[in-house]
Parts: sequence; structure tokens; C-alpha cells
Amino acid sequence: MGTYAAVVLAGGAARRMGGVDKPALPVGGQPMRDRVLAAVTDATPRVLVGAADAVPAGVLVVREDPPGGGPVAAAAAGLALLDADTSLVALLAADLPLLTRAAIGDLLNHLDRETPDTEPTGDRSAAPASPAHGGLASASPAHGGSAPAAPAHGGSAPAAPAHGGLASPPRSGGDGERRPDGACFVDGDGRRQSLCGVWRVAALRAAVDRLTVERGGSLAGAPVRALLADLVVREVAWSGEGPPPWFDCDTDEDVRRAEEWAR
Repeated sequence: MGTYAAVVLAGGAARRMGGVDKPALPVGGQPMRDRVLAAVTDATPRVLVGAADAVPAGVLVVREDPPGGGPVAAAAAGLALLDADTSLVALLAADLPLLTRAAIGDLLNHLDRETPDTEPTGDRSAAPASPAHGGLASASPAHGGSAPAAPAHGGSAPAAPAHGGLASPPRSGGDGERRPDGACFVDGDGRRQSLCGVWRVAALRAAVDRLTVERGGSLAGAPVRALLADLVVREVAWSGEGPPPWFDCDTDEDVRRAEEWAR
């Protein structure tokens, strides 16, 4: 797939953990956000969105507008730092301490594959995944879970005009084939881990522009589901070795489980 960028979102309030700086919590002796950044060490650039006292060398840091405005505002701030010729980006939560480069490679490989244009369409925001691996579907919100699962099929409408005058990339390849706008993992219940995925930058920028207009100019508080609603997504079940790379830490118990896996 060539060069890709990475945007790591680290601005959450961690209300279920008493408001601590969750991405700074250690797992396996490293802050969670540093573990995520290490999984995308070959990305150019690597952007961390949120407050951070210290980050690995070469990592760009930016704040969302307004600070604490949520993951969509943070994603927009990260995308704004990418060069116009950057075509792919890994969009990642900062609390994924089990993420690996192999998992990112798996997503990039799935995004590169083409799928016939006869895939069924539909919104699977609450439905469990079907058994077919690598299917296309309209985006739904999910971030968190417990065990890997097989993905589902589906589809959606084209994205709005792209950010900064860039057109959304064509959805079809040769012989009537469609290509997805992104690829993300699904958990054991078929829920999308949308903040553990890779995306075409032009499609995300188009989605940011569309949602900004729909919300009267502000992305504060916008859900990830709304950002990805019009995108075609390839859902990927983790089939590699080790714990699920999409496992996120929303509670103290999650952190303890991740620590056990990381040993």
C-alpha cells in the first residue's frame, strides 16, 4: 500500500476512570499512547491529537478545536496536518495497548483488495456480523469489545465533496469493482472498532466537510458514527496470533487485562 500516515486520538475525558490521563497509563512498562505510536512507527507523519507532556521523537502534537471536543473534532485536527498527497491514514484511539504493526499491515492489505460491486448494502449499526470475511458495509460506531469475530457485508452512498477542494477517490476499479473507503476491525459481537482502522484520506476529509456543514460549522461532540456514515467500510476479523489488537481500555479492569496480555 505504500506510505501511510497515522493520527492517534488522545483527548478523551476518561470519565469511567475518574478523569485520569488514560493514554498515559502504563501497560507493559509503556504509556498506552506510546505503544500505539510504536505500532505505526513506519507511518509518515505520526500525529498525536491531545495534551501530552512528552512524546516519541518525530511525533507531531496538536489539540482539537475546542479542546475536549471529541473524537471527530480530534480527527479533523489531525487530518489538517497531513500533506495534500497523503492518501492513507491509520485513525487510532490512544488506548489500544495491544495494537501491533502486523495488525496495521493486515488492515492495509484488506483496504488494497477489491471486491465486486454486488455486495449487499445496509446499515449494520446494531446487527451482529455475518460470517463472510472482508465484506463491505456502511460505517457504524464501535470502540471497545472482548474477542475477535468474523465481519459482515453491506454498503453505503458516496461521500460529500472533499476537504480543501480534494475530490473523494472513485469507488470503482476495473470491471465494475468497488473499493472501500476504509478498513477496520470488528470484535466478537460484530461491532466495528472504527478507531482501529485505516482510511483513504480524501474520503475522511470529504466526510469532515459534510458533517461540518450539517452541524452548522462545529464538530464538537459529533459521534464517530456520523463522520463515517456515508463511507464504504471493509470489516476485518483479527486472525493473527496474540490478543485482539482492537482491545481498548475504558475501565481499570480493562487496563489490568491488557497488562496480563502484554506480559
